[in-house]
Amino acid sequence: MADARIGISGWRYAGWRGVFYPSGLRQADELAYAAARMTSIELNGSFYALQRPASWQRWRDGTPDGFVFSVKGPRFVTHVKRLRDVDAPLANFFASGVLDLGAKLGPVLWQLPPTLAFDAELLDAFLARLPRSRADAAALASRHDERMSGRASFAVGHDAPLRHAVEVRHPSFEDAADRWAGLLERHGAASVTADTAGKYPRIDRTTADFAYARLHGEEELYASGYDDDSLDRWAAWARAHLDAGRDAYLFFDNDVKVRAPFDAMALIARLPRPSALAPPGPASG
Repeated sequence: MADARIGISGWRYAGWRGVFYPSGLRQADELAYAAARMTSIELNGSFYALQRPASWQRWRDGTPDGFVFSVKGPRFVTHVKRLRDVDAPLANFFASGVLDLGAKLGPVLWQLPPTLAFDAELLDAFLARLPRSRADAAALASRHDERMSGRASFAVGHDAPLRHAVEVRHPSFEDAADRWAGLLERHGAASVTADTAGKYPRIDRTTADFAYARLHGEEELYASGYDDDSLDRWAAWARAHLDAGRDAYLFFDNDVKVRAPFDAMALIARLPRPSALAPPGPASG
């Protein structure tokens, strides 16, 4: 049965304290508080730096049974290396402890920079390098370089498919939307439907057995919220995928004015909650 997984991009924001997070809540308890009210969270610290196994294990153990994370792939791969010569960086990423999330490991998100134009050969080669299962990821991780010596962890636990989603930001992807969708479909990766207040391309194409949307703000990037009509439209988007048997992931990244967690909870209330999770608790604000 397909699930709708809805949540926020990250959870550690100082401006949320006393608004979404109750005053006096320990910072160490913020993930548990958010995870009790969401059905998924995008784990985005991995975008900025390789994390340590102890952190992955702490996030796994600090969230409810049945919870699922999306994990953002490192910007070193997407923005610094720009998808070229990435065998070692990919191995290091998967050796860093990602697989320690176990059953809570959901899709891996790859966000491409706004300056990276559509290049079919480059993109095809990158997508071909991505592991399709946890066993594949562990095999890739075993080829990590010396930077991971003494801090690597990549036990499979149980094998399962590994999903990937790609968010693009260069306008050339709109002109090449059919070719881009074809590449993604061939590799089984999802095209991220990104709502960016019109700043970046919005390519709403089904290319995998799951769907993925990132909601950065309808009118003002990272700041504006979503009214009832907008939330109803996104709920309909998710239901269409659920009815087709596809899991739907939707994450709110409009965090500047503390809209993201409340918008996420409002959307969760409009859709079936995964049966593995208990009903969400109330939030302050």
